[in-house]
Amino acid sequence: MLGKIRLIDLSVPLEDNAAHEPMPARISYVTHEGEGLQQMRQFFGIEPKDLVYSNGLGWAVEEVRAITHTGTHVDAPYHYGPTSEGRPARRIDEVPLEWCFAPGVVLDMRGKANGELVAVSDLQAALDKIGHSLRPLDIVLLHTGADKRLNSPAYFEQPGLGREGVLWLVEQGVRVIGIDAYTLDRPFASMLADFRRTGDGRAIWPAHFAGLAREYCQIEKLANLDQLPHPNGFYVSCLPVKIKGASAGWCRAVALVPE
Repeated sequence: MLGKIRLIDLSVPLEDNAAHEPMPARISYVTHEGEGLQQMRQFFGIEPKDLVYSNGLGWAVEEVRAITHTGTHVDAPYHYGPTSEGRPARRIDEVPLEWCFAPGVVLDMRGKANGELVAVSDLQAALDKIGHSLRPLDIVLLHTGADKRLNSPAYFEQPGLGREGVLWLVEQGVRVIGIDAYTLDRPFASMLADFRRTGDGRAIWPAHFAGLAREYCQIEKLANLDQLPHPNGFYVSCLPVKIKGASAGWCRAVALVPE
C-alpha cells in the first residue's frame, strides 16, 4: 500500500547511565543464565534440565528506571505548563496521532553556533533554500549536527529556537517540531547567562513556554538527519509510548523515504 520505502532511524537509544543525560536512565539487565533462569524456575517450579528447547537457559528481561524525557522522546503540551491556548494542556496520551505521522521537512541549522538563537529569518531562509512552503501538520526537523557529539559534554553545545520561532512555525500549521540535540531551546547555560546579564525571566525556556500560548509538541534528541537523501518528500513517524497522564513519551522516530 505504501509502495517501496526506505526506513531511516532518527532515534538515539535509551541507555544506562548515559553521559548525555543530566537525569540518566538506569537499566538492570536480567540475563538468560542468571536471574532470568531463576525467575523461570520460580514461576514454573522447574529445574534447568527441564528447559529442553533452551538448553537450560531462562528468559531475558530489562527493568528500566527513567524519566519520560530520556532518549528520543515527544514532549506533550502538558510538559510546558498546565494549560495551552487557555485550555487544559494535552498530555502525551491525548496528543492526536495524525500529528505524529506526517510529512517531514529538514531545515539545516548546522551553520548556527553554540548558544545562538535560531530566528524566524533563519527558518525562512532555510525554507527558501530548499524551495519548500510549510503545510499544515508538516513535521519540521532542525538539523544542528549535535547528535554526532552524543555521549560527550560537547553534546550540549547547540543552537536553539526561541519563542518567536516556535510561534511562527505553529502559525504555519506545524504541530510537531524536532531537533537532533538535547533541547529545542538554546542550552541551559546560554539562557542562564542571558538572565543573569539582563534580569529578564523571559530568557528562560522561551521555546518550551511558547506552548502555553500555542499548542504544539516537540521531538528532542533526534539523530541521523544527515542520512536523509532530501530535505522533504518523506514521512516521519514519531508515535510516542502511550503513558497515561504523562508529559512526554519515548518514541522510535523513523523517516519513511520513498525509493
